[in-house]
Amino acid sequence: MNRVKRLGSLCWISALAICFGQKVELVPVVSRNLSQTIALPGEFAAFQSAELHAKIRGYVENVLVDRGSVVKRGQLLAVLTAPELKAQLAEAESKVQAGEAEQAQAEAQLNAARSTYDRLKKAAETPGAISGNELIQAEEQVKAAEAAVQSKRQAKAALDQTVKAQEDLESYLSITAPFNGVVTERLVHPGALVGPGVDPVLLVVQELARLRLVVAVPEQNVDAIVKGAQVEFRVPASPQRTYSGIVARIAHVLDEKTRTMPVELDVLNKDGSLSPGMYPSVEWPVRRGKASLLVPKTSVVTTTERTFVVRAQKGKAEWVNVVKGASAGDLIEVSGNLQAGELVVARATDEIREGSAINQK
Repeated sequence: MNRVKRLGSLCWISALAICFGQKVELVPVVSRNLSQTIALPGEFAAFQSAELHAKIRGYVENVLVDRGSVVKRGQLLAVLTAPELKAQLAEAESKVQAGEAEQAQAEAQLNAARSTYDRLKKAAETPGAISGNELIQAEEQVKAAEAAVQSKRQAKAALDQTVKAQEDLESYLSITAPFNGVVTERLVHPGALVGPGVDPVLLVVQELARLRLVVAVPEQNVDAIVKGAQVEFRVPASPQRTYSGIVARIAHVLDEKTRTMPVELDVLNKDGSLSPGMYPSVEWPVRRGKASLLVPKTSVVTTTERTFVVRAQKGKAEWVNVVKGASAGDLIEVSGNLQAGELVVARATDEIREGSAINQK
């Protein structure tokens, strides 16, 4: 009997609420441009990275660095040995010396021929002293000697090029650093055979004072990419520290599988606290083309069937379906059939039935 009375009382209270209106707090829908960021994963890579190979076949004689060594551009890192190259160079130098002797002999013969021609030409000034045929023969001998000298000079130049080529090959026995960086891998030791056909990597050198931070930006956020913009990020190794990088390179092409665009940031790594392979969390800026509609988080009701806000429409409650977006403090972005300035219930529940009368407190 008491239960029936309580139910009757509740029905009577509900009827009064419908007739005279529920007292609720109403707040306006706010329009605002959101300044927000989203967390995107990134990956660090060395700004420059080089695997050093041997260009010619030889044996490792000495390795002057090891993993972790800081190196400068042009610094000697490893020395190879190839005895056959030394023999080839010595042979080429010997041929150059022989070519120099042949060239000197040809030049001496040319001088002798010119001297003979000059004497005959002087004697020919006296009529009948020599025959014209002798003078012609002497002139032809000079021409032949000049051709021989030119041929020997060309042969000597070719031999010089051979020596230079051998010296260039021998210079490949010295492995040097291509840029300032750090040796991150050492993969050979003295005595190892390296070069074409064997081709192991000798060393890996990476530039770590400056890094590339690669971020895969989702398609819907690519309009926020601005070259030169500063972007902040954190790494798991130093969660309390905030780093920053500069947007330097934009792919301008979406990955068909992930629908993301690769973007590279340049990051200075002066203290060496960052390393290639780290996966930072990047605070990527999000730009909206128009202002967002915001309501208090308590204004949004979510049930198993729908998500909505309760709008005050001519003194009655109207449920308006919405889609939740980004948070902005105590407010949340919503999209739906709403307009800025319209009043919604500040603390809504599904107990405020659609069509019931509501009054502002």
